Amino acid sequence: MIDFSLPPELADLRDRTAAFVREVVIPAEAHLDEHDLIAPDRLAALRERARAAGLFAPQAPVAWGGLGLDLRGAAVVFEAAGYSLLGPLALNCAAPDEGNMHLLAVVATPAQQERYLRPLVEGRVRSCFAMTEPPPGAGSDPSMLRTRAERRGDGWVINGDKWYITGADGAAFAICMALTGERSDGRSGATMFLVDSDNPGFRVTRRIPSLDGGWPGGHCAVEFRDCLVGPEAVLGAVGEGFRYAQVRLAPARLTHCMRWLGLAQRALDIAVDYAGRRESFGRPLGQHQLVGAMIADSAIELHAARLMVWHAAWVLDGGGQARQESSMAKTFVAEAVDRVIDRALQICGAQGVSADLPLASFYRAVRAFRIYDGPSEVHRMAIAGRILRAAAAGRQ
Repeated sequence: MIDFSLPPELADLRDRTAAFVREVVIPAEAHLDEHDLIAPDRLAALRERARAAGLFAPQAPVAWGGLGLDLRGAAVVFEAAGYSLLGPLALNCAAPDEGNMHLLAVVATPAQQERYLRPLVEGRVRSCFAMTEPPPGAGSDPSMLRTRAERRGDGWVINGDKWYITGADGAAFAICMALTGERSDGRSGATMFLVDSDNPGFRVTRRIPSLDGGWPGGHCAVEFRDCLVGPEAVLGAVGEGFRYAQVRLAPARLTHCMRWLGLAQRALDIAVDYAGRRESFGRPLGQHQLVGAMIADSAIELHAARLMVWHAAWVLDGGGQARQESSMAKTFVAEAVDRVIDRALQICGAQGVSADLPLASFYRAVRAFRIYDGPSEVHRMAIAGRILRAAAAGRQ
């Protein structure tokens, strides 16, 4: 049975996060940077205030300095943080670092955790996750991975190109996925490697101009050229990279949903405020049925999206894989958030598309969510495949 009530301490943390975002983070949006969203010194100042408020790294393990929330707890706190694009950064629960923290906490050795996880949780460094490749390499289909790692002595040499690697410029390290030969079952095996950014074989070649530009470290093209790493760079077991990717990706899909729900809620709040104040044809805009219907549809979709996220988090917290639940949540939330922000922009008219309101920047930021972490079309294909396989098994 799912209990939708929040423990008092979690409700308090959510409320304190919401207040922090309203009172500290949103005012800092006046200093948004088009290149990195926020200047490093300003981000550091926000993070110090988040630490002082007891809000920093809410999802990270307590042993490493975080608050230790499970996914159900993260769902309500991340949504509150996501009310501003800067909120997750201020609390150190933004992608890609948040997903990498989870992966390192689950898979890394104690020595690797000390070297990579601790500074990441403390907010002293940034990281990136290097899996996506330019065509014809891995994108939505990870089996198309082309980057390879070959043994050299007791170490490995990595060669390949990666593309659209978020946060790579200025990251302290990358988690790189590379083919390392066949597994015992005959299938292609990939391995994850921890690669320091000062490795001579690692290079960020360019920042890729993007619709959702303006994130710390950008979206980058990265090359690995005779990148030599030692045996201590292997994350987990050799040949198990695809399995570890699921350890990271299923929760990461949900945490993306949580953060974007917060932004969509803010967009709806802006639209409701505007529709209540702006008069058109002799009455407030919100009293026109078509506008009212848009507001209602947005509220309905946000409520449904929130419940889908909570349910998938509940399955994962209970030890389930939640592949179907997370795929359905990711698909629905990505599209619902897009519609909610689009409606808010439409309701606010010229104000909505202007820079006087943040809605245009929200729209640019969320549009890519229907593509990354698996395009909606790929998730629909996977959802349908599981349903059809289950039906076929039931007929046997």
